[in-house]
Amino acid sequence: MAPLLEVRNLSIWFHSRQIEHRVVSELSFSLAAGEVLGLVGESGSGKSVTALAILRLLDASARVEGSIAFEGTELLVLPGAAMRRLRGLSIAMIFQEPMTALNPVMTIGEQVAEAIRVHQPALSRRQVRQSVLEALEAVAIPGPAARYGDYPHQFSGGQRQRILIAMAIANRPRLLIADEPTTALDVTVQAQILELLVGLRRRFGLAMLFISHDLAVVSQLADRVMVMRQGVALESGSAGQIFHHPRHPYTLSLLGAVPTLTTDRNAPLATVGRADEEASGTLVERAPGHWVREAGPAQGSSAPGVDTIL
Repeated sequence: MAPLLEVRNLSIWFHSRQIEHRVVSELSFSLAAGEVLGLVGESGSGKSVTALAILRLLDASARVEGSIAFEGTELLVLPGAAMRRLRGLSIAMIFQEPMTALNPVMTIGEQVAEAIRVHQPALSRRQVRQSVLEALEAVAIPGPAARYGDYPHQFSGGQRQRILIAMAIANRPRLLIADEPTTALDVTVQAQILELLVGLRRRFGLAMLFISHDLAVVSQLADRVMVMRQGVALESGSAGQIFHHPRHPYTLSLLGAVPTLTTDRNAPLATVGRADEEASGTLVERAPGHWVREAGPAQGSSAPGVDTIL
């Protein structure tokens, strides 16, 4: 069966004052229908910019090369109008910060309704309202009919995140991109949001690209995991392979940096290796489905295995 999403040799540059900086380098992965892929790495590793490239939301300062295919359709050459129809309908995204992602002067009911009207203009006003209430109910907003006319500032941080999720699922997308959806929340609310996402995945059969720097969060949700550093995939495999049998030194250092009750609070948390050295190796399948970038001289864009990870 063909993958729902297939990214091949994706490279992204940003240019400023005649200088180009490559922020993602020949990244490849695929995602099957109903599957969750966790994309992890420290800040600046290229996770969010990869998500924005999939939805073609990068600004004019970016140059994107490679292939991004959704259900066999190449997104990088799709006309703008067709891409706009795809966003929010077949592919939806939950952005990082719920307070800034929501419009403070629009009621939450109207914001969710707007996402529905754009893609389903034939629906009547009553049908749109009913769809909004169903979406809010699906994300466990209490008394959605009574709160339809409330504004974002009248909700807690966790509830605002639920509203963003309601907007994302209102049109029943096949792929949900979740960009750090629990970062700004406390641990208890994080657990509630994760439980909600797990339930929505089962209920609607969502495939999910889950982006996070929090390994503990990813371990609870992802089927497979890709570890990135400075725009390069260093290791990928099943969640069990990554969390229980990690092979790349950087993955080991990330896992080792997770604090426990016995962690020495006076000891510095540091990652290992230089990013330029790590990026120069070749991806090798060390076990079935478990790809690791091995240190070595640069191999160029045609390095074996680059187009077959995951």
